[in-house]
Amino acid sequence: MLRTIAMIHRSRPAAHLRSRSEVARTLIDRLLGRALAAALLLCASLTLHAVAAAEPGGSTAGARGPAFVAGRSVADGSLRYDADYPAVGYSQTPAHNAIARLQSRLEEGKVRLKFQPPRGYLDSVLNALGIDPSSQTLVYSKTSLQFHIIRAATPRAIYFDDDTYVAWIPGTHFLEIATMDSELGPVFYTLSNESPEEVHLDRETSRCLTCHDTWGMAGGGVPRFLFLSTLVDTNGEALNGRPGDETTDRTPIRDRWAGWYVTGQHGEQQHLGNILAEPGEDLANLASLRRGNLDTLQGLFDTRSYLTDKSDIVALLVFEHQAHIAGFITRANFKSRTLLARNGLEPSATTRWSALPTQVQKPLKSMLESLLRGLLFVDSTTLDDHITSTSGYDRWFEAQGPRDPQGRSLRELDLRTRVFKFPLSYLIYSDAFEGLPACDKDYIYTRLADILGGRDQSATYTYLSADVRRDLLEILSATKPAFAKVTRQRSAECEKGACPGGENDSLNGQTSPLSGAKNAP
Repeated sequence: MLRTIAMIHRSRPAAHLRSRSEVARTLIDRLLGRALAAALLLCASLTLHAVAAAEPGGSTAGARGPAFVAGRSVADGSLRYDADYPAVGYSQTPAHNAIARLQSRLEEGKVRLKFQPPRGYLDSVLNALGIDPSSQTLVYSKTSLQFHIIRAATPRAIYFDDDTYVAWIPGTHFLEIATMDSELGPVFYTLSNESPEEVHLDRETSRCLTCHDTWGMAGGGVPRFLFLSTLVDTNGEALNGRPGDETTDRTPIRDRWAGWYVTGQHGEQQHLGNILAEPGEDLANLASLRRGNLDTLQGLFDTRSYLTDKSDIVALLVFEHQAHIAGFITRANFKSRTLLARNGLEPSATTRWSALPTQVQKPLKSMLESLLRGLLFVDSTTLDDHITSTSGYDRWFEAQGPRDPQGRSLRELDLRTRVFKFPLSYLIYSDAFEGLPACDKDYIYTRLADILGGRDQSATYTYLSADVRRDLLEILSATKPAFAKVTRQRSAECEKGACPGGENDSLNGQTSPLSGAKNAP
């Protein structure tokens, strides 16, 4: 399915000594990187077996047989997640995402999809979802369920908005679709793309989750989007025998986009995109194969069947960020709901952080702090030169809003020293973030109020100047009413001397900004 590609996190050198927690996070990042590589190797093996089982000729067209997860049949509809996270109910029919809403509109006759060669339903699906063609990104590594038709001459095109990703390949039998469900996290679908028959979006589970799970469905993982960087030859096969490295906001530009086409201007910065190596080519010749600062892909392959002749660099940067943050949100959602259920608590609107017992707060805090750091771009890589979109994606993306009374938006791009002008992710407005339990959002809002209000001056957030904190506080307060309410109440508490801040303060024993109740000691 939709696979995204990258490098193991490498944090920028800090001017100060790293805390033990930072060292621990770095070690965990490296271990997770190795685990991801192992999981993807298993994924590749299982995908080969899945395709072979689906159709002797190797095509996955029409494959609708019993799914499996790591060798265990799930023909009865059960999934490993049902045992690990029964409070989430991942096997239930998704209802809180853009694809579920599109299916309802199709069934009600409110929208019709038009089949039109050479791309079949692609153009009509994008139009129905409101996804702009300028978001097109092209990947030619064989990191998809339909790996057998992916190569440099026929890359997989991915189009996306904030929560939904649609993939198409020339000659494909079906469109691959992934979307973020506000209750279930990443969910996956296919849409037959062979003829204008009855249109129905089929949910995929095992065939996609074997790869799109943090632990390869070995247990304890959660569904996720991936963005990988994999050096491949023109056939899409890995040059170094490795399955690829994950790309996040921390990944230096020089280590991104192997196996991807990249258009747009980026100055003197180098990246790994557009490398077209012949099978077996010596990696020592890598420098001579680099191609950068391309306005279009004309001349590299025949782009006429695609919606555009571009694979935009700004779209790639945004895509990577979304996949990275979606992972934090999904993990927090699954783990929080499970912990709450085990302790007899409901993730309802009346559940606040202060109402949680200490044994629930402690494990949740670690996950929520990781999400908080991701939202605030902690340790994100810097840009060494100006980046410019040539597809128009930057204008389409920035126009989405929302904006404060001064016209400022968290979607504004910088593209000179960093990707975004304001270092707080616009995904805080997403349905997926809103779908988190109320206690999780209470914690995040309170921590943001302390950080942006200047009460938390811990080393982790020293990169945020007083002016930047003020701007973020004003923008978020004007565009996120729930946060504004927490901010007002937190400020009132602090005037009474009841709000010590800092990343090591778990808010235990402090008055909740929403409930006024005391935590358990």
